[in-house]
Amino acid sequence: MQYDLIIVGAGPAGIFTALELLRKGGQKKIAIFEKGQPVEKRHCPKAEVGHCLNCKPYCHITTGFSGAGAFSDGKLSLSHEVGGDLPSLIGEFNAQELIDYADKIYLEFGADTHVEGVSDGEEIKEIRKRAIQAGLKLVDCPIRHLGTEKAQQLYYSIQQYLAQQGVELFFGVECRNLVLENGVCTGVQIADHGVERQVFGKEVVVATGRRGADWLERLCAEHGIGHKPGTVDIGVRVECRNEIMETVNRVLYESKLIGYPQPFKNKVRTFCQNPGGFVSQENYDNDLAVVNGHSYKDLKSPNTNLAILCSHNFTEPFNQPIDYARKVGELTNMLGAGHIMVQRYGDILDGKRTWAKELAFSNVRPTLKDAVAGDITAAMPYRSMINIINFIQMLDHVVPGFASTETLLYSPELKFYSNRVKMDENLDTNIPGLHCLGDSSGWTRGLMMASVMGVLMGRKLAERL
Repeated sequence: MQYDLIIVGAGPAGIFTALELLRKGGQKKIAIFEKGQPVEKRHCPKAEVGHCLNCKPYCHITTGFSGAGAFSDGKLSLSHEVGGDLPSLIGEFNAQELIDYADKIYLEFGADTHVEGVSDGEEIKEIRKRAIQAGLKLVDCPIRHLGTEKAQQLYYSIQQYLAQQGVELFFGVECRNLVLENGVCTGVQIADHGVERQVFGKEVVVATGRRGADWLERLCAEHGIGHKPGTVDIGVRVECRNEIMETVNRVLYESKLIGYPQPFKNKVRTFCQNPGGFVSQENYDNDLAVVNGHSYKDLKSPNTNLAILCSHNFTEPFNQPIDYARKVGELTNMLGAGHIMVQRYGDILDGKRTWAKELAFSNVRPTLKDAVAGDITAAMPYRSMINIINFIQMLDHVVPGFASTETLLYSPELKFYSNRVKMDENLDTNIPGLHCLGDSSGWTRGLMMASVMGVLMGRKLAERL
């Protein structure tokens, strides 16, 4: 088979590459190979059985058309200050223009027209003042909230549109390797329902998301694709009552706060805040269970959850940050007998584990029902744990009551962004014909910026194909 464009991974970066190429480059022969299933066949059985079944050969929450986006809370960050380091590659002004453009495409496919977090009143000034007093930076970021159930409908519409426009969508097909001839990427090696074969294309885009970050890192080492170890985020998912977060939820919807707590001064930030949301579990390869969170448009819980992530930048001679974060997750999973662990903040300060009976009497009841009460500090690296504890105390100045005894911390929350693929402003790697996009490339974090990278790639390819 010969295609104009081969896309590996049907997440936002791959999807928007195809969308924009169709809009700018006319009818091209495009193939998208996705390890998971189409939107309508993605289904997590946990809703019926009440606990994670660790589905094989992949987790439906993280794998399939639209990637983790279909089962996330579907928040689109509308500021270039949020979502990774792509603006440093293409320029902040260009990045913001592309965000505005990609946002219009989401609206075309049914995104809610309402934008959260747009406020310049006295309440946001008070929140900012408290943040400054606590040594934190409040990042202004309008949010378009799709909602988990609405995101699935939206991405299903995009999936149907691509198919109608002649894009060939292959599901249940795993990309095993790249095909290189004389130093040029000419295609991919795939496993199509147990049968391995090669597929050829003029251009190849790899956009495999966070789940594919370690796979892409191995490809970089094998084929000499220019890259460098980047940042890996290790942290926790925090859950508290909506009453504690009431003002912030109403004024900002998502409070993006950044700090550098003593004594290590690592960058620590809040991420993916879900008012009235639910804590969830995702499963990666090798049975690694990690915690996440989402929120629906209509169904609400009495709690708000958000991630607190500590960024780790490693120096020579160490160059395996993904493996490092994975080991942290594996150790936590071991202590939780394969489940996500949860501990009360007050118990951490008291140096004791949390027991299930204590959670039963708390004001904050876990929304992740099969999380195992225990001691996350037994697995969390000392540096990360101290950063998280001190950051929570800083947050308590902004949101009084956040550092209460009953606030819940789930572990592990890991973000595998560590493999930063070297590319120029045209998104070209040092291997002709190969481009790496989205979260797996190390340049983006989240739905919107990955979509933006896809839009830019589509435009660049329209000039060549």
